[in-house]
Amino acid sequence: MKNRLLPALIILITFLYSCTEKTTYSGFTGFAQGTTYNMVVENSGNIDVAVLKTQVEKILHDFDMSLSLYQDSSILSRINRNENVQADTFFTEVFRLSKDISQLTGGAFDVTVGPLVKAWGFGPDEHKNFSETKRDSLLKLVGMEKVDLRDGKVIKADPGIILDFNAIAQGYSADVISMYFEELGIRSFLVEIGGEVRVMGDKGGVRWKIGIDRPFDNNMMPGNDLEAIVNLKDKSLATSGNYRKFYVENGIKYSHTIDPKTGYPAKNTLLSATVIASDCATADGVATACMVMGKDKTIEFMGQHTEFEAYLIYSDESGNFKTWMSENLKKYISESD
Repeated sequence: MKNRLLPALIILITFLYSCTEKTTYSGFTGFAQGTTYNMVVENSGNIDVAVLKTQVEKILHDFDMSLSLYQDSSILSRINRNENVQADTFFTEVFRLSKDISQLTGGAFDVTVGPLVKAWGFGPDEHKNFSETKRDSLLKLVGMEKVDLRDGKVIKADPGIILDFNAIAQGYSADVISMYFEELGIRSFLVEIGGEVRVMGDKGGVRWKIGIDRPFDNNMMPGNDLEAIVNLKDKSLATSGNYRKFYVENGIKYSHTIDPKTGYPAKNTLLSATVIASDCATADGVATACMVMGKDKTIEFMGQHTEFEAYLIYSDESGNFKTWMSENLKKYISESD
């Protein structure tokens, strides 16, 4: 969905197959939504891992056919072409969550930035076609108040409005698979899709360990250079950053995170934002909003919304890495030297 080259921004510090005296865990990996996934589940012997993997991939395929910009026949692609199509459950829930997160973040998160993302060359065709004149016209198509969902139909104030769920869909897909595991009666698991993570319970009495990569440009190997490790239980974690998806033109670096208010890629000292929340879709969307808001506004936001935890990596005036974390997170995180 996000078309990442690798399961970007965070990696798993875990073995796919491990056991203690009391509990056995099984794991499997695969490729879906233009990225990789990793799943680890508690297994007392009643789970056929091959069957489970097949079912997971079927769900992810159905998810793709609802919300992927990279599938020409997906519901999202058809709605963006203004075809007469009914929204399914996946689309409806992600649209609702997107509205909520947009309101929560004061518009910093906005799924109507699709035309601007495409103009800047970060859409499926990866072709830049941006100009100041185009910016002014495209900004007229941006704003969550300009689109609504009624009786399964998307209502647009302008047919040129394009939706882009890439900043939330992958997190929501982790929620969907997690809910499926819970329905199966699995009470301890880890779901990671493209770097977004949701865990239930712990692993043999120990919290799941999730690594946060050091955000230097073109750091394409998750886990090779970690900034911190988070110990997680019954939570979701998502990271957004500007160091793996960008391009440089005439000496200027352009990040894929577009500020919906200005129409330009977000420019601030924040290099990556890791957000912990109850569900992964919200963590994903809020992390994206943090990259738009920047360090200072994000810290202010986190002070007002204690339902979230955050770990920020930013650069100081000399270009050195600095970090900030919310107070409650400090007892569950260890930073690298």
